[in-house]
Amino acid sequence: MTNRWGLDLVRLAAGLSGLAAAVLIEGWAGPVAALPTAVLLDRLLRRIEPPTVRRRRLRATADLPLAADLLAAALRAGAPVERSLLAVADALGGPLGRQLARVGRTLQLGGGPHEAWAHLAEVPGAHRVATAAIRSASSGAALAGALTRLADDLRADRAVALEAAARRAGVLIVLPLGLCFLPAFILAGLVPVIVAVLGDVL
Repeated sequence: MTNRWGLDLVRLAAGLSGLAAAVLIEGWAGPVAALPTAVLLDRLLRRIEPPTVRRRRLRATADLPLAADLLAAALRAGAPVERSLLAVADALGGPLGRQLARVGRTLQLGGGPHEAWAHLAEVPGAHRVATAAIRSASSGAALAGALTRLADDLRADRAVALEAAARRAGVLIVLPLGLCFLPAFILAGLVPVIVAVLGDVL
């Protein structure tokens, strides 16, 4: 991740952390720990998905079933694939609309199906749409019916994922509550019993 001056902020933060480890850890262990600290932190920070990327990914995933339905409707109306893609991209907008527009423009310029549909590789679940489109281009199978079925499958998958996320959220909400009650339970329930037992023994 870079800022407007072209600085790699992740690398800068990792380097400063390595420098801090070299300064704060006494003796020869400080300089030895500096490089592994910087490298490890650099790798960990680069795995964190930026909020803007996450929002784009979630919106594209949510729009994918609707995009498949709209594309199927345009194909049933008799429009060619590339024009259907551009029309759906214009109607949807957002990150998925931009990627669909790239697919449509690549097809219009004579690009092959594999090259064109590779623009959707970053959207979760879109590989199924791309596979159906590539198979249709090579075999002549009807794409509209496949897209309608895929839209239903994508909606079902999204509903399952949302339900699983809701269950995880319930567990995560209860966990801090349990951690708050645990000390009270120990103090109110176990400590008096332990004190009474020790009093009898002593």
